[in-house]
Amino acid sequence: MSTSVLRPSHPAVRAFVTAVNAHNRDAFRAALTPDATMSDDGSERDLNEWTEREIFASNGQMDVQSESADGLSLTVLYSNDTWGAMPTAWRFTVDESTGRISRFETGQAS
Repeated sequence: MSTSVLRPSHPAVRAFVTAVNAHNRDAFRAALTPDATMSDDGSERDLNEWTEREIFASNGQMDVQSESADGLSLTVLYSNDTWGAMPTAWRFTVDESTGRISRFETGQAS
């Protein structure tokens, strides 16, 4: 199991990354609001289908390389059994009333 190079500073983002790297579906869902949404490379995706395929069934790992000042954007070396390793960008929206992620957007880092 891989560990992040950088530990995300925002608690909700840290919970997300920790859950992904632990392959813990329950902790992952707990990091998100019930109505959370996501996009991949600018296209809206079904969150449950995408995360099962791209994270859990394919051993996804997030090695955080850098983060924005507010901790809501990450540059990650993302790897899984399907695609190998690639630099990716992740942006998170946190519902401040719950402290959980209501949306994330990911895609290849430029």
